[in-house]
Amino acid sequence: MDRSPSIVPDLPADDRRAALFRETALERLERWALGLAWPLTRERIGGLPALARLWLADLAAPDHELPDPERTLNAAGLCGLVHDLSVDVLVAAYEQGLFTFAHVGPLKWVSPPERCVLFFDEMHIAKKLRRQMRQGRHTVTFDRDVEGVIKACAGRRDGKWHVTWITPRIMRAYAEMFDAGFVHSFEVWNEAGELVGGGYGVALGRVFFTESQFSREPNTSKVGFTVLNWHLAKWGFRLNDGKWPTPTILDMGFRPIRRQGFLAELARNTRRPGKASPWTMEADLNTVAAWQPDGGAAERQPPRREAAPADAMGF
Repeated sequence: MDRSPSIVPDLPADDRRAALFRETALERLERWALGLAWPLTRERIGGLPALARLWLADLAAPDHELPDPERTLNAAGLCGLVHDLSVDVLVAAYEQGLFTFAHVGPLKWVSPPERCVLFFDEMHIAKKLRRQMRQGRHTVTFDRDVEGVIKACAGRRDGKWHVTWITPRIMRAYAEMFDAGFVHSFEVWNEAGELVGGGYGVALGRVFFTESQFSREPNTSKVGFTVLNWHLAKWGFRLNDGKWPTPTILDMGFRPIRRQGFLAELARNTRRPGKASPWTMEADLNTVAAWQPDGGAAERQPPRREAAPADAMGF
């Protein structure tokens, strides 16, 4: 587990980002090696022919336009290659249901056939998590340490290969999105004032797109994520997009919807007035722990579905 400090002290913002948003030569070599090995596994290798065709076509005639999110090239939702990570292009991509992804090699535009989303009246908070939130051992903030959160989300995870798509290029792009008011982070702090959980995502109108989360103590990302979803609901957001289903978000009430339905939600909601920056906490953890968005059905078992994590995409 990555235990690097979340904050590089006494540095201006630009210098701090330069210090955090970097890879050593050894880290880059490891990412490349694992990133190349990952798609060669049996369950992922089927996605490579479409990627190879796209890559060769782009070398011959680079296409700088955003691709059609409904014209995908393989089952994982590969649409095209990314040539521009400017704020304006990323905002336009998210409005169209596209997002970026790559472990190694060219950055890709992706539009999966299903998106795992949360409608806030379907949010489920487990009893154990409610108890943890009431214990007073953690505090949650918004937009206080976006750089530390992004860096931590790219860090190592216990029991997993260190294969990450959050490269220094991605870190800088989303930090610029934060500066422009589109990216927001949530931070979970322990009693010693250490950053022990958090996540970040993109807010457009009344849709939030969760990018990544991390925990350094048990369930801390869940604590912060629940606080985030309470506020999103209060602020009039329509949904939270979690991209792919995972056991964690399925347990919290996220469910898959088809691409066509997801794109219709984006068309209705991404250009509506949203929450202005910066975001601040409007409730304590006890208030959030008492939230009953699903009508008080504390024992409801959310529908389970086999997870399809991002790493299964094969590229």
